[in-house]
Amino acid sequence: MNAPFQSAPQAIALTPDGPTIPALGVGTWAWGDSLFWSYGKDYTEADLYEAFAAAIAAGANFFDTAEVYGLGESERLIGRFLQRTDQPVFLATKYFPLPWRWSAQAVSETLTASLARLQLACIDLYQVHWPLDFFLGQKDLMNALANEVKQGRIKAVGVSNYSAAQMQMAHDYLAEQGVPLAVNQVQYSLLHRQIETNGVLDKARQLNVNILAYSPLAQGLLTGKYTAANDQAPEGARKLNPRFSKSGLTKIALVLETLQAIAQAHDKTPAQVALNWLIAGGNVVPIPGAKNAQQARQNAGALGWAMSTTEYEQLSRVTQPWR
Repeated sequence: MNAPFQSAPQAIALTPDGPTIPALGVGTWAWGDSLFWSYGKDYTEADLYEAFAAAIAAGANFFDTAEVYGLGESERLIGRFLQRTDQPVFLATKYFPLPWRWSAQAVSETLTASLARLQLACIDLYQVHWPLDFFLGQKDLMNALANEVKQGRIKAVGVSNYSAAQMQMAHDYLAEQGVPLAVNQVQYSLLHRQIETNGVLDKARQLNVNILAYSPLAQGLLTGKYTAANDQAPEGARKLNPRFSKSGLTKIALVLETLQAIAQAHDKTPAQVALNWLIAGGNVVPIPGAKNAQQARQNAGALGWAMSTTEYEQLSRVTQPWR
């Protein structure tokens, strides 16, 4: 189970000397992705800019993207949006270690391309998207990233989807270069709690590594929008996910009822409660998606309050089957 909490943090330092980001960010996988998320059909660039501006206004001014999101389009959109604001914004992107990227030079070139799309000279957080070795081993990869920190193009280094052992290895290689490992971005939600039992969360706390929680609302299952009673189907590829079927939604009925009860007690939404539960862990930053201003504002409502210890433990109990 998550460690008991006293009050939900509102900001987290990526590294001792690095950027401090809000305890909740925005994941931009859907930004520019027409294949999985129906970008251009269900929502537009204008919608995404409004989500960007609303998130910043609400204090959730940390955005996580990747070069593979929309094949670079997510980064290009953010690059354009950045030119339209004078407010502070923290950004993270990711390097995808594809098989033909077999040299440290490839890391540098990939970072250069991401910075160009983002229209930036440096990035607050640069992460390795998956722990794929192929021709470039982890030591060479971490050395290449540490070199970019020393060159001033990366402020903090992170990994994504790394196991506890892989995270330890990355941490150790970076430490040899005097660079801390800032984050491990993994799937984490009330309906996906495996990092509590597979060693990742414990190892992250031991190493002072923050967890960036992607899919913190289980792709919308925890918003309360989808229930067995209303049988509303999601858009895009999620239609094929059995968790959104009537039987799948029946299995999480108690979770949704518990979220709703706590939400009513605090004048919040089920999504805000689900995100607040993650934030309460202390070293966890959820990065829910937002495709419009309303979603961005709702997500940001997870900040600035805390549920009671009793409510926290109640949610932990009813989601035990998903550990």
